[in-house]
Amino acid sequence: MKEISVQELKKKLDSGEDFQLIDVREDFEYETSNIGGELIPLGGILIEADKVSHDKPVVVMCRSGKRSMAAIMQLEAQGYTNLSNLKGGILAWQAEIDPNLNVY
Repeated sequence: MKEISVQELKKKLDSGEDFQLIDVREDFEYETSNIGGELIPLGGILIEADKVSHDKPVVVMCRSGKRSMAAIMQLEAQGYTNLSNLKGGILAWQAEIDPNLNVY
């Protein structure tokens, strides 16, 4: 499974690179803090798989990296090959990029 660091993700965001960011946390978690990804909770990832791009890189994130790993495993079983897991999730983002971000 491919992984991406929060520093690599920040570079992608800052440079305007064309990729998709999917956040697989729950609604209440996303409302507490997010970095602009498209919310598709893990429980619905296969139901809403049509929202996940096949044509460009996709970074999947959650709180710590575990749920996003599970989401990637499910999507890869459906034939996806363009997915990367955000190592450390939003906790790493808060620790290394934005210490003012609310986390829970």
